[in-house]
Amino acid sequence: MKLSVVAAAAVLALAAGAAVAADPLAPIGVGPAPAPAPATPVTETLWGGQVTDNYRYMEALGPATIDWMKGQGAYTRKVLDAIKPLRALQARVSAFTGSFGFVQSYNFYGGRSIYEERRPGADTFDLVVSDAGGTRRIVDMAALRAQHGGTPMAINFILPSWDGSKVAVGISEGGSEAASLFVYDAVTGARIAGPIDRAQFGATSWSVDNRSIYFVRLKKVGPTDPPTEKYRDDTLDVWDLTGEPVVLYGSTAGRGPKFGHDETPVLVVAPGTPVAFLISQNGVQNELKIWSAPAARAADADAPWTLLADRDEGVTAADARGGDLFLLSHKDAPTFKVLQLRAGAPLSTAVTLVPAEPGRVIEGLHAAADALYVWTREGDYSHLLRIPAGNSRIEDVALPTKGHVSDVFSDPRQPGVTFSLENWVTPPTVFRFDPAGGTFADLHLGVHGDIDAGQFKVSDLAAKGHDEMMIPYALIQPRDASGPAITVVEAYGAYGISEVADFSPRRAAMMREGINYVVCAVRGGGELGEAWRLGGKDANKPNTWKDVISCGEDLIARGVTAKDKLFIIGGSAGGITMGRAMTDRPDLFAGVIDIVPDANPLRSEFTPGGPDNIPEFGTIKTEQGFKNLYAMDSIQHIKPGVAYPPILISTGLNDPRVAPWIPAKFAAALEAAGGPNPVLLRVDAEAGHGIGSTRTQGDLLSADWIAFAFWRAGKEGWRPQAR
Repeated sequence: MKLSVVAAAAVLALAAGAAVAADPLAPIGVGPAPAPAPATPVTETLWGGQVTDNYRYMEALGPATIDWMKGQGAYTRKVLDAIKPLRALQARVSAFTGSFGFVQSYNFYGGRSIYEERRPGADTFDLVVSDAGGTRRIVDMAALRAQHGGTPMAINFILPSWDGSKVAVGISEGGSEAASLFVYDAVTGARIAGPIDRAQFGATSWSVDNRSIYFVRLKKVGPTDPPTEKYRDDTLDVWDLTGEPVVLYGSTAGRGPKFGHDETPVLVVAPGTPVAFLISQNGVQNELKIWSAPAARAADADAPWTLLADRDEGVTAADARGGDLFLLSHKDAPTFKVLQLRAGAPLSTAVTLVPAEPGRVIEGLHAAADALYVWTREGDYSHLLRIPAGNSRIEDVALPTKGHVSDVFSDPRQPGVTFSLENWVTPPTVFRFDPAGGTFADLHLGVHGDIDAGQFKVSDLAAKGHDEMMIPYALIQPRDASGPAITVVEAYGAYGISEVADFSPRRAAMMREGINYVVCAVRGGGELGEAWRLGGKDANKPNTWKDVISCGEDLIARGVTAKDKLFIIGGSAGGITMGRAMTDRPDLFAGVIDIVPDANPLRSEFTPGGPDNIPEFGTIKTEQGFKNLYAMDSIQHIKPGVAYPPILISTGLNDPRVAPWIPAKFAAALEAAGGPNPVLLRVDAEAGHGIGSTRTQGDLLSADWIAFAFWRAGKEGWRPQAR
């Protein structure tokens, strides 16, 4: 058997070599590609069918696999660096993204603005505090990186205390997201406490007296534990900033409500609210399970927790103001509704404060002293509803500009609301709404950078899907665009996440180079509400990749692009969309840009984050779950000799979400298929899933995407050629 496997691999390698030589855009003079990965078949019988995995051994990430990945990465780097205009492109992308200043995680407590800021030219976000005493950089990440030998580092989360005197901060290295918890004085910038390790999932709340902090802590994983144990049995701990954290709740706590092994406990208390809320987050499932108890007893071993909402109530978000509790739910409301009830009362007493309406998706709710602020969306664009405290009158508040709202802050003790407003071609502006005058104030945070929205045109279009469903998409083009042009279509389609009109410097960098950029709202996302999410989930998952195919076909039919200029881009769970679109319709695309892709869902549940993702994708332990996962698995749908489109696959060796062996197996399987087009595996040894990557890392990746698209679209001068 071993001899036949080796012989088959040799034949495939010879076939691939012969086919690549016939590629009219093949690199010139860069040398041969590395040897293909050896195929070592493992065959299993699952629910009456046989499934063969030729690269199961890669899952151990042994030295030979790491060496092969690094060899592939070195070859990819050699090919891309042989594109002569790449260096100038890198400089343009860096200058462009560096012209912006971005602010995120804005808070206002105790008369202080507390937020993360990436200044123009900076590589990472810092922690900044601004008050009557001036503006101070509490955590300077450039200085912190210098102290750690230049290793990429990032702030994963911040949580100011209720009085604004302190800030909890999570900091991780190398894109790992493995944050340690620190606490800083918001006035002096001095570190008060920390680090506390295993704090990746973040702080959930400060105590009302601002002396202690509640946070989620991962368990200690032993050297012999399987990878799937990493994110199981999380606990909710309380820390008084002096001693060791104390376990309060979780599957191993021995107190409070019962939690499953894959459920994460979250505790929230707030000044002025008579009850505390204990929340069970079941992996990536959107629906929450919520208990309440008197706030004064939240940390007691015998706290009387009462179930408020189980998961079948469809509650996905909550907020409170004094004795009023507000819930966002999709039960019997596919586009969501807002419920109101008194704290401590059963859910059966809730009234509908904001009803569901077709075509209007409710995205979020935020309680302030004067009103409840409800954010809705029609298509890609946000609307603001205001319900004054003490009555049910719904006011429609016109926003300053057309765009999408993100990063909202409110405090139930303060009037008004603060938010970021942006769109496809306009960077975020942070506004504060003053209810007294009904006015919006630009807080003048951030720098809009080197972009002119007038240089682009945005079209909101729709494609007819395979089942006659209309699939919305946004097309962003240069103002003077005409005729078939290089076009990149982005799609995701999982977790109910909505791809809406948010500004991205990475997208804008492509657009500035003359590329049409499209964002296709495929099913599985939340763009049109809960029914849209379920339309791309489980047995309906094929709709996700069929929708992006429909968007591509529609763009060609409209004359926007052509097959030899059409690219798709996506990553993570969007890697399912990318991989299955290219395996279903290999003839349709000029190239695929696949970022940290989940290309092997049949094996994903055996990764560290796998158990948490079972609510979204299912498990091979059930027959229907296996069928669904098999349909999603790109590797299992690769066929020998098929001319799959050129593909650039990226991975980070520290990725905690999509194990790096998944993109590696995908690349190996595509290479073994022996098609004529290049399979490039881009490997970053100091990155993870992209969260926590520096601006420089992102810029280099973006430049590679653009160069890859120009090369594979046949743009003159962009074919790799050794100097």
